[in-house]
Amino acid sequence: QVQLVESGGGSVQAGESLRLSCTMSRYIDGRMAWFRQAPGKEREGVAAFYTLAGRSAVSDSVKGRFTISLDKAERTLYLQMNSLKPEDSATYYCAAASGGIVSRIRTTDYNYWGQGTQVTVSS
Repeated sequence: QVQLVESGGGSVQAGESLRLSCTMSRYIDGRMAWFRQAPGKEREGVAAFYTLAGRSAVSDSVKGRFTISLDKAERTLYLQMNSLKPEDSATYYCAAASGGIVSRIRTTDYNYWGQGTQVTVSS
């Protein structure tokens, strides 16, 4: 079992930045990702990091603005969010699973989840 704890959410103005952190109770090799869910919408994959390949992926909606990274020694996954927009407002969740690269960032490919951290961007 792996526990994930997110932090770093908050309320910011459009154009500002936030960095989210997700600390794992134990490190697992595989895939780790950030998802977000706004009220009334489905949970959306934002970015993923594939530890065995050392590769990352981001969704088109955040490409060029968000960066995912992993500090293996600290067992912490980060999401650097720049140039935030009001439409980025959501609860952000960290997720993890053992295994390799998958073609899309989908909830069904992850079995460990954090409790979420709220991000609110005002215009």
